[in-house]
Amino acid sequence: MTEIQVDVKDSVGHLVLNRPQALNALSSDMIDTLTSILTRWADDDAVREVEISGVGRAFCAGADVRQLRGLVLDRSADPVDFLAREYRLNRLIAAYPKPYTAIIHGIAMGGGLGVSIHASHRIVSTDTVMAMPETIIGLWPDVGMCYHLSRVPGEVGTYMGLTGLSITGADAVKCHLADDLVAPGGPGAVTPTDWMEPMFAGRDISVIMDRLEHSELPQAREAARVIRVRSPLSVSVTLEALRRAAIMTVDEVFDQDLRLGAFFTRRPDFVEGVRAQLIDKDFAPVWSHAGVEDVTSDEVRAAFDG
Repeated sequence: MTEIQVDVKDSVGHLVLNRPQALNALSSDMIDTLTSILTRWADDDAVREVEISGVGRAFCAGADVRQLRGLVLDRSADPVDFLAREYRLNRLIAAYPKPYTAIIHGIAMGGGLGVSIHASHRIVSTDTVMAMPETIIGLWPDVGMCYHLSRVPGEVGTYMGLTGLSITGADAVKCHLADDLVAPGGPGAVTPTDWMEPMFAGRDISVIMDRLEHSELPQAREAARVIRVRSPLSVSVTLEALRRAAIMTVDEVFDQDLRLGAFFTRRPDFVEGVRAQLIDKDFAPVWSHAGVEDVTSDEVRAAFDG
């Protein structure tokens, strides 16, 4: 089965992710194929615009982190090469010289947002479930997403980055992570987010956790509970990455992602997080830190030193 269906019709280049049994998760081969096609189409006068979509119930659930974990465990391989190739594709999309439309239906997470959120036009639907859940597998919101999350009003991006929880298509439009909502089943519900800004402000994760855990709002306490089961190192570094990204260009964020990729793939939380979440599925990771309070500022700074 062809994992990417490619077609040009009426001057529109169509890319369809076709790996539904894996929720269209991006393998390294799919990443290379997309890069090759988009590079060729950029200079092809027969292709005036590009449209990307997915087959099945997911647009794209992300990059294939099982494959990335295998590269980490295979000491003869370089896992950062996988990430570098993925980010090369994301950079290409972010600076694409022709209109690039992403039709984002169903599940859209991680690397799936890397090939869609950087598009010049982003269409979501009422069934869209959008998230960057990397902190549960010992990573951070990569693929340039810190650039966008850091610019979402009301600290909704910080909430998404730290908790890894999802938002709807309607939420995505409200938060400027999408442009249009297709609502065949009626208008999508928008989640109230006004409470997030005072809770998630600042760059001290211990202060944020204290606010959340002592809040009178049940949704704030639930956010704290969720963060507590994420990798403490990932949560701490993610907060700093978001704050730094707020004053960076998108290219600078991709450079930061490469440094963070090298850092996290050398740490045990990634291998352990994927094991617990996707391989053994016991959902009981043993992280390298007991809590965010145990992550030192020196450890966080080391993640950005490259």
